Amino acid sequence: MPSSGGVRPADHSFGVFSPPGGAPRPGAVEGDAVLDLAGLADAGLIDPAGGAFAAPVLNPFMAAGPAAWAAARDALGALRGDPRADAHRHPLGDVALHLPFAVADFADFYASEHHATNLGRILRPGDEPLLPNWRRLPVGYHGRAGTVVLSGTDVVRPCGQYLGEDGEPAFGPSRRLDIELELGFVVGVPSARGERVPVERALEHVFGVVLLNDWSARDLQAWEYRPLGPFLGKSFATSISAWVTPLDALRRTARPPQEPAPLPYLAEAPWGLDVALAVELNGERIAATSARELYWSPAQMLAHLTANGASLRTGDLLGSGTISGPGEGERGSLIELGWNGATRPFLADGDEVVLRGAGLGEVRGRILPAR
Repeated sequence: MPSSGGVRPADHSFGVFSPPGGAPRPGAVEGDAVLDLAGLADAGLIDPAGGAFAAPVLNPFMAAGPAAWAAARDALGALRGDPRADAHRHPLGDVALHLPFAVADFADFYASEHHATNLGRILRPGDEPLLPNWRRLPVGYHGRAGTVVLSGTDVVRPCGQYLGEDGEPAFGPSRRLDIELELGFVVGVPSARGERVPVERALEHVFGVVLLNDWSARDLQAWEYRPLGPFLGKSFATSISAWVTPLDALRRTARPPQEPAPLPYLAEAPWGLDVALAVELNGERIAATSARELYWSPAQMLAHLTANGASLRTGDLLGSGTISGPGEGERGSLIELGWNGATRPFLADGDEVVLRGAGLGEVRGRILPAR
């Protein structure tokens, strides 16, 4: 399938950029331009949100809360076409983009039923593909925040232990390097330690959404993940898009009721994000699906994460886990698309992967040889 071309983030998505010769500063997308939020605030054209736009990351603005986020987007909408803002508009092609926020913690979920079912059939043939807890709670694990990188950053093939063909452990470069097509939910408003965030108020803490590729070394993962879960096979790189798209800029859709019904602390009317997603490998589209395929919502993920009193911090990143649909061409990872290497190889050195999401932009990464 041919490349789908570029996909832009929704207008007034937020990020961090540097104009030519300038320092990093918060910005907002508007068509083919980026608006300098610090410049607009200094000119009195938007509310400076307590000086948050003076920082080189979005975190102070993210912590300001939903009223400040909505006010900023309303002010930017009112400035559309206003010549007073022209001095603070920069062509997107002329600016450098940066990681939009300082990542606090990273947790990755396993929230797509089709993906979890496929992995169960691949890894545990003959057994029930979904474990008994999967439809009862949003399964997840804590990852490594320090290796979250900006789209466009090259990914070095990781090394680690895996089982060799003789059944004995060996050390070396991963031979089964994979991708994971995900969404990332970015926390703005923190919570206190010991405080449970109720599901009906969880989205008040979510600043927005990024596209996310949680690169995975499947051979390292398969050897290490029992009994405590993923470690080196998942911690070497997680790529995110340059722009954080507000939740209200993305279309929602209703979903069928969850069966069995979730426990009360997770109960809500089922919904999903109606966001078209695609995977390209070396310029060819190899998969397409939708974010509506997620079984667990971001509100349920966040409510479960805090159910034990764990606190949220500004800059927390919650990955959805790989998003896959029911069809063979709707699978968001190579382990599914090639059925564990049977019909399609894993990533080779020099391969370039691009994930695209409607309203979210893209996540791009190229594989470099192991070091």
